[in-house]
Amino acid sequence: MLRTQAFSFRRTLLRTYATASSPNALVFLEHRQGVIDSGSLSALTAAGQLGGQVTGLVLGGSDEVKVIIETAKKLQGLSSVLHSSSPQYTIPLPETVSPLLEKLLSEGSPFTHVISAHSSLAKSILPRVAAKLDVPAVSDITSVEHDASSNSTTFTRPIYAGNAISTVRAPSSIPIKFFTVRSTAFSPAEFSEGAEAELKTLDPVQVSDSPSEHVSTSLTKSDRPELGVASRIVSGGRALKNAETFQSTLYPLADILGAAVGASRAAVDAGYADNSLQVGQTGKVVAPELYMALGISGAIQHLAGMKDSKLIVAVNKDPDAPIFQVADVGLVADLYEVVPELIEKLKR
Repeated sequence: MLRTQAFSFRRTLLRTYATASSPNALVFLEHRQGVIDSGSLSALTAAGQLGGQVTGLVLGGSDEVKVIIETAKKLQGLSSVLHSSSPQYTIPLPETVSPLLEKLLSEGSPFTHVISAHSSLAKSILPRVAAKLDVPAVSDITSVEHDASSNSTTFTRPIYAGNAISTVRAPSSIPIKFFTVRSTAFSPAEFSEGAEAELKTLDPVQVSDSPSEHVSTSLTKSDRPELGVASRIVSGGRALKNAETFQSTLYPLADILGAAVGASRAAVDAGYADNSLQVGQTGKVVAPELYMALGISGAIQHLAGMKDSKLIVAVNKDPDAPIFQVADVGLVADLYEVVPELIEKLKR
């Protein structure tokens, strides 16, 4: 049986958490099919770097929340887990989730920071709530540091497609600092059997007149690793000619390496690959141990999504292709000759 404690928003929060002078972070924990998203685990790591207490927030349907909070309370760095269950949270929407966050963070709230992964859902929710509370929000941060003496927080975030780094300081005059985290910049928080975060129940805020409703969810299923968190990625570009060539060339290599498959925007726009495989500024930002760029020229948009990879291997017939400027290993050759030979050697 779950041991939880219900409490009112305004009366009890101040007694439960640390004083406002020290960081008190609230991390929005996203989950899918009973598993906490890896991006949220990275957001938890970023929250821990503030140096204060960290609370997790879990929303969802009743059965799903019961499973997730049992996992969440074992996360290292979490002091407590707030959870709220309602049919309207089964598929979270900004219109249904924002009122709960707005009430939780209204006047008298002990939270000084609100953090989430830089996900599609969180990018719709956090700025919305921040605007309601009349405070700014910082997106896609790659580092965070809190100065206890001045009670200010400093962030860095990439701008101009990753060609420059912006440093942003949120002063003490901002009561609650909202920010989303680039998951590849922070290692995921780990689970520990010794951890035991306190569970607290939040009453849902019912929204009866939402202008939006969830119609359907379409997920791309694959036996390969998830692109956003894969340690190895094989990506193809416009040089793959068509969808059939893309699959017949890249998939066998990816299967041997145990890698995820990615694609450049040009390949996606041409219909070679699904847009869920797009790597780049307007696609997924990745930082695997190995990134193989096959037939990718290396446009700025693509480089912004993969240049933080630990080892970049590029194959391109054009010796002047921009991809070679960031590649650790570059081969000027025809990928249709290189890839089959590489597959044969790996099979041995």
